[in-house]
Amino acid sequence: MKRFSFWSWLWFILGVLYFFIPLYSTLDFSLRAKRGEIGFLAYTNAFSDPRFVDSFLYSNVMAVLTILISFLLVVPTAYWVNLRLPQLRSAIEFITLMPFVIPAIILVFGLIKTYSRPFEIFGLELFPALTSTSTSSVALLVAGYVVLSLPYVYRSVDNGLRAMDVRTLTEAAESLGANGFTILWSVIFPNLRTALFSGALLTFAIVVGELTLATFLGLPAFGPYLALLGNHKAYEPSALTIVSLALTWGAMGLIQLLTRGTAQTSGTH
Repeated sequence: MKRFSFWSWLWFILGVLYFFIPLYSTLDFSLRAKRGEIGFLAYTNAFSDPRFVDSFLYSNVMAVLTILISFLLVVPTAYWVNLRLPQLRSAIEFITLMPFVIPAIILVFGLIKTYSRPFEIFGLELFPALTSTSTSSVALLVAGYVVLSLPYVYRSVDNGLRAMDVRTLTEAAESLGANGFTILWSVIFPNLRTALFSGALLTFAIVVGELTLATFLGLPAFGPYLALLGNHKAYEPSALTIVSLALTWGAMGLIQLLTRGTAQTSGTH
């Protein structure tokens, strides 16, 4: 046991050092924008840039749209699979894992190649090229973000559905005269609060830091701004990297707190 404990602590300490030493170096570098002094000049310069505010708010709006569309797509699908079509679970799980296999660069080039020309059937144009305007390009960007967040949102929702008795809740709601929409909105969604919150925070972290889709679609998101800033300045990108990591860690911390509180409540009942 002592030997096992020694090696466990050794590998744990090595892992912590491997992760935190580069992070500390980035933080230290971001505080040395003014020669010979430690300060927050790089953070002040980054936050005072109007492009930072615009790009960050833009990515936040994209994240909200992605979260809403993902929930509207995934929750009914996962609910129906758990309730009526459990034999399709393996196929759905395989589809939701595809974003881990197909790189984002392939996804964005596929979107551009497919939707950069008008969609026609028998010579009749149904809708114009989606890359022709910034508004239609936003639709492609959000669609790409939905695909990238699909593994995380589906896993969160599926785990939440497995934690409840979906069939009993559905039958009880149907016995009271509820239709499918009412069951989803008034029964399933409220019982998935923890799962939806976890999926939303993970999606937010993915969208805010995403680079490839927004760059090739030519949209002013936070990821391309951060990459462009790194080509012209030295200290500000490090400062924004620390800020992005802090936001991501904050999201993960909220997930842990929310999940732990739910687990304690379930254990009490």
